[in-house]
Amino acid sequence: MARVVQKFGGSSVADADSIKRVAKRIVATKQAGHEVVVVISAMGDTTDELMDLAFRVSPQPAPRELDMLLTAGERMSAALLAMAIGDQGLSARSFTGSQAGVITTGTHGNARIIDITPGRIVSALQTGDVVIVAGFQGVSQDTKDITTIGRGGSDTTAVALAASLGADYCEIYTDVDGVFTADPRIAPNARRIPRISYEEMLEMAACGAKILHLRCVEYARREHVPVHVRSSFTTKEGTWVTDLEEGSVMEQAIISGVAHDRGEAKITITGVPDRIGEAARVFEAIASIEVNIDMIVQNVSAVSTGRTDISFTLPKTDGKVAVAALNAIKEEVGFDDILYDDQIGKVSVVGVGMRSHPGVTAKFFAALAEAEVNIEMISTSEIRISVVVDQDDVDRAVRAAHTAFGLDSEEQAVVYAGTGR
Repeated sequence: MARVVQKFGGSSVADADSIKRVAKRIVATKQAGHEVVVVISAMGDTTDELMDLAFRVSPQPAPRELDMLLTAGERMSAALLAMAIGDQGLSARSFTGSQAGVITTGTHGNARIIDITPGRIVSALQTGDVVIVAGFQGVSQDTKDITTIGRGGSDTTAVALAASLGADYCEIYTDVDGVFTADPRIAPNARRIPRISYEEMLEMAACGAKILHLRCVEYARREHVPVHVRSSFTTKEGTWVTDLEEGSVMEQAIISGVAHDRGEAKITITGVPDRIGEAARVFEAIASIEVNIDMIVQNVSAVSTGRTDISFTLPKTDGKVAVAALNAIKEEVGFDDILYDDQIGKVSVVGVGMRSHPGVTAKFFAALAEAEVNIEMISTSEIRISVVVDQDDVDRAVRAAHTAFGLDSEEQAVVYAGTGR
């Protein structure tokens, strides 16, 4: 008998029939002799609808009250799923995040899990119940207020619960058959990856692959929780995200996958004085407004002027506040201008195999050149190469890289519900 944590996303519980189908799947797992804890997301687009409603009521909703509102979606799903499981002849008990013992920081809208005290969950399991936990939420350690863990936070809730409960593994159910070598909507011939390391999955998630939440993968790697990503619409084996087995690098494909992200913008600061400390002042201004920076490129200083240009990428949603923060220090630093471009996309190739294979960069860039895609910025890590391109070139760049590294399959991937989550 295993202890299993199963997480179902919004597309898997989009309506009453979907909830009944998920209930049957959970019941089958329980009847196979396993202890089952389920983490559930809000139905379909409920969270977006609640967010829209909040902004129609108030142009600037109080963060505390917004969390109170948004967590209602997961509580609804949890209660409905418990009812559906009850109709299947099993006892199920639903819990909010706070009832399940999910303790977080006090940052509304983007809290982090500090600890989980799963006493009530363990007691329910001992009496034979299926336990259903509302994802995406917890309770602040200091204020005792309801908090949300950020979009995609149900993935993180599931992995954190699996770690605290000593679960054998965590299953993340979505609307595709696992982790693919690229987004099936862009590369229909993308292949399912049977097994991928935490390290590669972290890079894929950070580069825009939306199949798993970044913080979920970080938590799984830190706590060594095996994660099985699979479809809630079929019984096919999915993708296992685990520690890389010793000796497996020799058999590893050079590139595991191609990821893309259209959610970034580029800022270029022109004419920055080439003096010690000026770059620090620029990025201190960005850090002070808690904006995360991704790629950074500084041009070689022009000898004649003693000035240089600095470009960096950041989330598109943070573009306006970042530009405002930089304009506030323009006279102090003495740079010339700020250029803002939100019509870009990032395309990345990821794979531990590139550590031992020279020529990966050349092959990637040659494929982009053949596809007539211009590269604006470049960033690398030990197992990842990322480029910034024009937003209109993203799809073409993904397909070109996917084909160049031999990732195309003869079969077409299936997206069952159309969202990829």
